[in-house]
Amino acid sequence: MPAFSYTALTATGQTITGSITVGSRAEAFRKIEAQALTPVKVTQEEKSEAAKAKAAADEGPVKLKRAQLILFTEELADLLDGGLQIDQAFRVMQERQEAESLRRVASTMRNELREGSTVAKALKKASPSFDELYCNLAAAGEVSGSLPSILRRLASNLTVMAELQSKVTSAMIYPAFLIGACVVLMVVFMTFMVPQITDLMSKNGQQLPAATQLLISFNNFMAAWWWVIAIVITAIVLTFRGYISSPAGRMWWDETRLKLPLFGAIMSMRFYAQFAHSLGNLITNGVPLLNSIRLVSKISANVFIQDLLAKVTTLVSEGAPLSNALRKVGSFPLLLADMIAVGEQTGNLGKSMEKCATRYDKELDQRIKRMTAMITPIILIVMAVMVGTVAYSIVAAIAQSVTGIRGR
Repeated sequence: MPAFSYTALTATGQTITGSITVGSRAEAFRKIEAQALTPVKVTQEEKSEAAKAKAAADEGPVKLKRAQLILFTEELADLLDGGLQIDQAFRVMQERQEAESLRRVASTMRNELREGSTVAKALKKASPSFDELYCNLAAAGEVSGSLPSILRRLASNLTVMAELQSKVTSAMIYPAFLIGACVVLMVVFMTFMVPQITDLMSKNGQQLPAATQLLISFNNFMAAWWWVIAIVITAIVLTFRGYISSPAGRMWWDETRLKLPLFGAIMSMRFYAQFAHSLGNLITNGVPLLNSIRLVSKISANVFIQDLLAKVTTLVSEGAPLSNALRKVGSFPLLLADMIAVGEQTGNLGKSMEKCATRYDKELDQRIKRMTAMITPIILIVMAVMVGTVAYSIVAAIAQSVTGIRGR
């Protein structure tokens, strides 16, 4: 229950102060008056830092959205660049943040650091949104004394990844809308218009056109056997999901997704851009190459890619250059291996990876635009064929009905 501090007057006019713990402010007034006191001021006491930290811990881990994660990283970098110590920076963030989740993260970070924890451990404790790559980069910055610059690069990297994901999502909105509109239109045709035309033709005793008869037969089939179709589709979906849940099935599906027309190339290009950005960040900030590859292998949820990077890690640990390891494992583009080879020869692998990431960002943007340009006409053609077939069947039936009526 909350605690309330109060100032009250006794029967003799003496001013006294105290504190009581009750359920509400109104209950506090009643309890004070029950003691033959006249309350003058009653205010709720703020929780102590320890109590706030305990309450935040009891509420469970704080999950940050990508935009909040970027905001948190950029603001912390700004405060540290401004000359504040990290404890002071988190105190400022805790006091001025409007978002409750960011305040809780800043509070947890501050308390963990006061207890002697490292930045990386405090990040893991504060929120699961700080993945291992984020925490290890922060640890490297803490050790090297370049935490503000590393946070700045992290914020930039997170922003780039968010933009890439937004582009892919935006590219799929319009095609999804077209498909939905086509489905709704077909349902309206088959549910309302076709039955009315059938009744009209049967009343006139006329023979239905072949196209209309085919459409009605399909409609009747769907009406009679929809439950069988639904069961079959459900069984296929459940079987497929069960298969890809197994290790072998997941490996096959993740590899197959990268080979899908249009979408596979975009997923691959997105990974190459992430790979180059993350690896360049780690190497530039002093993380050893082998550890960098191990960390980067966790940026993708695709187990096929993780398996490839595990093989690359093994080859690099045996002394092979990264470029040769990528060529030997296969499935990686030669451009990526060649750019890495240039960085290895010049001794500036981090800069080479940054240039490679910029190139893949541009190529990904081009592929997304190309996919959007191709998908829309394809869907429009399919819609035109479907709607045109139904419309032709309906118009042919109406025309024949009108002709029959005139012939009488």
